[in-house]
Amino acid sequence: MVSIQSSVTKTFGILTAGGDCPGLNAAIRGVCQTAHERYGMHIIGIADGYRGLIDENVRPLKPPDYAGILTRGGTILGASREKPFKAENGDSDKAVGKKVAAIKETYHKLKLDCLVILGGNGTNTTGSWLAQEGLNVIGLPKTIDNDVMGTDLTFGFDSALTICTEAIDRLHTTAESHHRIIVIELMGHKVGWLALYAGVAGGSDVILIPEIPYDIKAIGRHLEHRAKSGKTYSIVAVAEGALSLEEAKMDKHERKKYRAENGPSIAHRLTREISKETGMDTRPTVLGYMQRGGGPSAFDRVLATSFGVAAAELLAKGKYGRMVALNGNEIGSVDLSVPESKVKTVPLNHCMIDTAIAMGIFLGSK
Repeated sequence: MVSIQSSVTKTFGILTAGGDCPGLNAAIRGVCQTAHERYGMHIIGIADGYRGLIDENVRPLKPPDYAGILTRGGTILGASREKPFKAENGDSDKAVGKKVAAIKETYHKLKLDCLVILGGNGTNTTGSWLAQEGLNVIGLPKTIDNDVMGTDLTFGFDSALTICTEAIDRLHTTAESHHRIIVIELMGHKVGWLALYAGVAGGSDVILIPEIPYDIKAIGRHLEHRAKSGKTYSIVAVAEGALSLEEAKMDKHERKKYRAENGPSIAHRLTREISKETGMDTRPTVLGYMQRGGGPSAFDRVLATSFGVAAAELLAKGKYGRMVALNGNEIGSVDLSVPESKVKTVPLNHCMIDTAIAMGIFLGSK
């Protein structure tokens, strides 16, 4: 029988917030199993993200609750995009204050020593603000976008990358058979990590990411050059947040109006632009939520589990106000303020940018 080790934390709550992604259940299992088996901690599961704390929708988590969930997609706790510090749907400042007060009241009513949050930028930002309100918080970074500051990788990214790469692989055969240009839209509102990596892995001919505004005329010339050199088809991988040189000059409201008038999907806008510029047969594909669904890859199972174990160790030592992070080959932690209100974009000097260019992939602008 394994002896229980001493722990500063006796009881903690755990929630998953924001969009779902592969690896959440693996991370829940990693935190809970280590915390319970090694340290004898009591665990309170919080339903539907921060909404569960506001509504006190909670339940104790026992070993049977998190057994057998390593390979499952989604989250057994449920999720929501509740942002308690943000006025939404006509909320007044008073209403926002009530939500934050309700979270603090539930936290203290449950006699939690710490709150463990699994989420992306918004979730960890809220966690940092709750820490500033006096709560003990530990964060774990998840998102298929890989855009959380402070960590080299987030769990969920590798699983989505695998799905996106397989989709591009499948599009190659149809594009080649029908001599078409196929535009595939991948997730990434503000960053291009997923489109860049999947585009390279899938052998795309053009990759467009938000960090590099594209010139449609330059894209047209590149695609026409390919056609004249005997390459009868092309694959264009584009992040959903990619923007043209013209859009890059617009402010947020102008861009929103432009996209509402011209179709919100970059795949369809870009398909029309390429067809007009080149006259070539061009078709769009929007992969959508397929990228976030299903079970985690083997890599994400390992990463999420390791993050969970690391979070349990922080709990045991009472090291609050931290976010678990992977830097290099080491799993450690950073201050929870590091990811607060920030987005990790693709640096223009990143090795994968150079890899794409070296492989002859056009990135949208000369």
